[in-house]
Amino acid sequence: MAKRMREKALARAQNADRRPQATVKFVRISPSKVRIVLDIIRGKDYNEAMAILEGTPKAASEILVKLLASAGANAEFKNYSKEDLYIAEAYANEGPTYKRWWPRSHGSADQILKRTSHITIILDEKKMDLGATKPARAQATATTAVNVADEAKEQVKEDVVKAKETAKKAPAKKTTATKSTAAKKTTTKKTTAAKSASTTKGGAK
Repeated sequence: MAKRMREKALARAQNADRRPQATVKFVRISPSKVRIVLDIIRGKDYNEAMAILEGTPKAASEILVKLLASAGANAEFKNYSKEDLYIAEAYANEGPTYKRWWPRSHGSADQILKRTSHITIILDEKKMDLGATKPARAQATATTAVNVADEAKEQVKEDVVKAKETAKKAPAKKTTATKSTAAKKTTTKKTTAAKSASTTKGGAK
């Protein structure tokens, strides 16, 4: 029997949650009232959750502020940084209920239930989520696509400017070509005229 108990204790120690946490028991407040506030801060960063609790006008806020501060102190004791922590789990279980009686008319009485809560907050380090990186990657690809489109537009503009410049220079080349051809024609005419004159002179002799 003792051996079996030791084995169970070792198994519980090995399977114990190593994350920083804090628990408060037998709090004289209804679990339903605590869960309303826990749903607000669950999944939030440590500092953000503390700010929310300090600004929430609920009966459970004061208790949860102390509990969250205790969990942060336990995390610092385990060499964690509060800036890297978030509320991984937060729940409120029902504790024992105190029963009281309220006297009513005709000798009757109404029952009053004074509920208690066991509240637990577990912290954990923030990790890189692949789902969170996907939007960043999509945004990066979108920005690269936009940059490529802008570069393409600039290249098209440069090509248009170069085409216009070449179009302006092309008529000048044509005019020079026509001038050269005209000069060649005039020179050929002169040479032909000179040849004809020389032949006519030779015939006159």
